[in-house]
Amino acid sequence: MRTSIEPGRAVEGGRVALHATIGKLPSIITVGGMAAHVSYASSNRLIFTVPDGIEGGKTSVQFNEVESDSTFLSVGKKWATGLHQVDNPIFDVSGNLYVTYSGSRGQETPVSIFRVTQQGTRQSFASGIINATSMAVGPDGDLYVSSRFEGLVYRVRNDGTHDVIASDLGVACGLAFDSEGCLYVGDRTGTVFRVWNGNVKKFSTIPPSVAAFHLAISPEDELYISAPTLATYDYVYHINRKGDVSTLPQVFGRPQGLAFDSEGQLYVIEALAGASGLYRIIADGARQLVVAARALVGVAFGPNGNIAVTSNETAYLFDGETKNTSK
Repeated sequence: MRTSIEPGRAVEGGRVALHATIGKLPSIITVGGMAAHVSYASSNRLIFTVPDGIEGGKTSVQFNEVESDSTFLSVGKKWATGLHQVDNPIFDVSGNLYVTYSGSRGQETPVSIFRVTQQGTRQSFASGIINATSMAVGPDGDLYVSSRFEGLVYRVRNDGTHDVIASDLGVACGLAFDSEGCLYVGDRTGTVFRVWNGNVKKFSTIPPSVAAFHLAISPEDELYISAPTLATYDYVYHINRKGDVSTLPQVFGRPQGLAFDSEGQLYVIEALAGASGLYRIIADGARQLVVAARALVGVAFGPNGNIAVTSNETAYLFDGETKNTSK
């Protein structure tokens, strides 16, 4: 029997479709030996939820309690927990992942940023940044972090010490560097600033957001921004190098973090309740679900083809490229 999984990657709580000529509807479906909840079933398609607490890695999906009726799903490994992530995590060139404990408005948490090693060890990295929000690695190799409470951007050195490099940035959220070393900062109230040699200038304007602005920059040095509102669906904004604003044709339910992979493809987190996941924007403007999840907020691509996705509280790791794999 030929079966396939869509998407081929998921984390606990993600909703996944299994396509097969099923015939008799299954009495049970298991993922890695754990019973999974089936929310929809027909003669050729099942939709199930990946069980909480499942171990990460290549995982067997089995139905009708028949060994031959199994296929495989790549499940994200829990890499770090106890976070408060509100935007993308970020990798350094060595494959370490930086994540935040952002805290509630005005809260100065004991640790602002954690560094998670490739072995999964979480280390305190920087403190004293109130509401650490978005991060980017600069051309100097240092980490840059915004504070949405203070309206500041900090440069954080490898030893965790930091200083302010830009101020008066409103509700400073998303960060992105272009190829010339200009820093772009998204103000949640609708302004995108450009910072160069310590000078801050207004670059462009889009509608305000009820949550963090999320920024990504393409290989062509053009900005992409998600800015979720109270609407059912929102667009992802595109800003060219002149500051002109347009939108992608797709709409997303509460779009969150977005990032480009090593091949220049754009990925967008959709945090729509009950159907969250990571989508790849493909050549014809359509979108493809590549990681099914529950309540994601961020995504980052590592130097070795790894990918990290984060909820508010947990970072998950997938090894290798983000291709939609199935049997």
